[in-house]
Amino acid sequence: MPEVLRVAIDSGQSVSAIAYAPAARRDTGITLILGHGAGAGQGSSFMVDFATGLAARGIDVVTFNFPYMEQRRRLPDPNDRLEACYRAVIERVRGSGTKKLAIGGKSMGGRIASQIASGAVALTGVVLLGYPLHPPRKPQQRRVKHLPGITAPMLFVQGTRDDFGTADEVRAAIGSLRSAELYLVDGGDHSFKVLKRTGVPQERVYAEIQDKVADWLCKSAALKR
Repeated sequence: MPEVLRVAIDSGQSVSAIAYAPAARRDTGITLILGHGAGAGQGSSFMVDFATGLAARGIDVVTFNFPYMEQRRRLPDPNDRLEACYRAVIERVRGSGTKKLAIGGKSMGGRIASQIASGAVALTGVVLLGYPLHPPRKPQQRRVKHLPGITAPMLFVQGTRDDFGTADEVRAAIGSLRSAELYLVDGGDHSFKVLKRTGVPQERVYAEIQDKVADWLCKSAALKR
């Protein structure tokens, strides 16, 4: 069963986190912290599905709630508070002795992870599930300035129907980055959901993404040796 944790943040407050232990026979020794998107916390079906799916593939996964979600508020916290919370989770996870640490998240959670990765954090990799390249219908408001500062390998998983960044837009944005890879989800929206008329089961779509993320993390960890 997943383990529920409390992570202390600034001002004497704390947030909940959940640790999903990897399948014993497939343990890769890699820990991945995943931050949630703006509209749903770590208990959302997407976050639980990806955490359990990656754990079954040998990845030790830790999810958490940002303060506003923990307090059941609708509007996300200011950027610096989101970053401070994510850094506190990283500190807690590193304190457990993990050596191969990757960070990432869904949409907003991935964006915050990428901003932290642009600093001096030594990482195995950065996993961005539906990177919010820009707000819907506002392609001029790009969130890319910090990306060149990331030295860790990056995996961008993007749906081809994503309103927050099309495949061509993301490809152009990361084309000059040193170690960025783009994995496209054919027909997927911002949460990688495909239209029913495609006849492709949603479970298969998620499973293929999780296979890709787990394999990519293992390859990134091997390159770090």
